[in-house]
Amino acid sequence: MLALWHRNFRMKQLLKSILLVLWVAVFVSAAGAENILPKSFAGWTQTGEVKTVSQPELADAAYPGVLKEYGFTDSETAMYTRQDGRKLAIKAAQFKDATGAYGAFTFYRDPAMRAEQIGTKSASANQRILFFRSNVLVDATFDRVSGMSAAELRELAGMLPEARGIAANLPNLPEYLPKQEAVENSAKYILGPQALAATKTPLPAELVGFSNEPEILTQNYLTSDGPVTLMLVQYPTPQIAIDRLRAFQGSGDEARGLVARRTGPILLVEVGKVGSSDAKALLTSVNYEAEVTWNEATSISKRDSIGNLLLAVFGLIGILLVFGVIFGVFFGGIRVLMTRYFPGTVFDLPENVEILQLHLDDGSGTNK
Repeated sequence: MLALWHRNFRMKQLLKSILLVLWVAVFVSAAGAENILPKSFAGWTQTGEVKTVSQPELADAAYPGVLKEYGFTDSETAMYTRQDGRKLAIKAAQFKDATGAYGAFTFYRDPAMRAEQIGTKSASANQRILFFRSNVLVDATFDRVSGMSAAELRELAGMLPEARGIAANLPNLPEYLPKQEAVENSAKYILGPQALAATKTPLPAELVGFSNEPEILTQNYLTSDGPVTLMLVQYPTPQIAIDRLRAFQGSGDEARGLVARRTGPILLVEVGKVGSSDAKALLTSVNYEAEVTWNEATSISKRDSIGNLLLAVFGLIGILLVFGVIFGVFFGGIRVLMTRYFPGTVFDLPENVEILQLHLDDGSGTNK
């Protein structure tokens, strides 16, 4: 009987475990199926069928390899309308992290666009507005723009899903780019050879060494002597940057108008009017600064001395003794009260007070 009960109990526990696993799987699946675009925002309502794709070649047939390099995961295309008859087409692409969304934003942004204040970064050209927030890139096209169009997209940006943890971090390379004489919206963030070729960046892919997982940021400048393109190539370690600089210097590209220098793990390459004083000043204006955080104590404080440690140990022992006495008195008092007011029911049952007796008084050495 007892074995049957144990078997039924184990079966119930197994069924509970299976149901729990299934529930978690359904919950995770539902969470992963969260839509990128909302059904409505700022007076705009989604109409028609939402087109969802997860293949880069379906999201952009011209540059699927570039999307892969930026970590593309999926995209949604939807049409929105308002009561006044206006229409808005939106395509939202989601990436593995904010770095990929930033790179895709710089890739699709045209230098002729003007900067806007929507999401993390944005740019517009007539009815088209391109912006990204966290790891989502949005390409919105109005049939006609109103004075509230930017505010409406700002509301949309606040409703987009966000990356968490380190996936939400943006690259730090833009912080090193000089801002003086820079051509607005000309920066391009590159993570692979496909984007390098598509942006026509004048940097040989074989010298970059993409097997070392570099990050590249380029920007155009208009100096008093002519146009200059500055390219920053950041490697995981300074040693890799030193090796790449040697490869560049031995390739003969300096004779073709490309000059390079290194600062920390960043390799700086310049092309254009590189012999001018402005170009030289631009090349030397970028300097890497490593941030070091010292969070280890350099000496033992009075609070951490051995004397205070011993006092703390004896104090803990005293506290445990006090608690032991209190609990002993408490449970002992309960036992006495239960025995007095409820005799023979809980603690002093007859089977609990039986005494084993050995009758040894007969001298025979046997028990009776």
